[in-house]
Amino acid sequence: MRRRILQVLAAVCAAWPVVGMAQARTDAIYITDEDVKAVLKYAADMKRTIPDNSIRVLDMGAYQLSVGIVHRGATGAPAAPAAAGANPPAAPANPQPPCGEPRTGAKGPNGIAHDDTAETYIVTSGRGTLITGGTIVNGRRSAAASEVTTILNGPSCSGTMVGYTSREIKVGDIIVIPERVPHGFTSIPDHITYLSVRPDVKKVLQSGYVNPALTKR
Repeated sequence: MRRRILQVLAAVCAAWPVVGMAQARTDAIYITDEDVKAVLKYAADMKRTIPDNSIRVLDMGAYQLSVGIVHRGATGAPAAPAAAGANPPAAPANPQPPCGEPRTGAKGPNGIAHDDTAETYIVTSGRGTLITGGTIVNGRRSAAASEVTTILNGPSCSGTMVGYTSREIKVGDIIVIPERVPHGFTSIPDHITYLSVRPDVKKVLQSGYVNPALTKR
């Protein structure tokens, strides 16, 4: 019996490297220029109100890696005119739990910080003024079932940014934003488009997500 057990253990040990190798990726993952353009076109055709578009969420074994493309239009663009005699709808109350630092009367631009995902921006088109750092005050958590939480960034806190630094970013620039660092834009003269690469160490994003633009082709 002991000999039989040792034989089984030896067989398992011999097979273990093969199993590990079978689960590991053995080649590169390609996201083409055509893929990126298809996602941007799909977002425009669908008239998405969220400028952020995840392309894929990749399972890398010990962690996940998300790749997205973000296109933001000019800041301060005029809103569509309301119908004659119509009263503008009241903004719905945000039911999400508060986050950030409570501070009465605080004013400033809006920003967001992500609990678990860092981001690397690679600017491909346009320019804008990026704000980073400081503190989010009077914020609200992202809804558990929202696209922001499940596909784009994981659990996040959005609110007023104070104490931030500003920097003009342009085509070719690369910006690394660690998790929990507030960030946003104060000025975009015309537009800005950038790739966003997000390591997801805690696997909070939807595993294996593929943008609908790529599944429809």
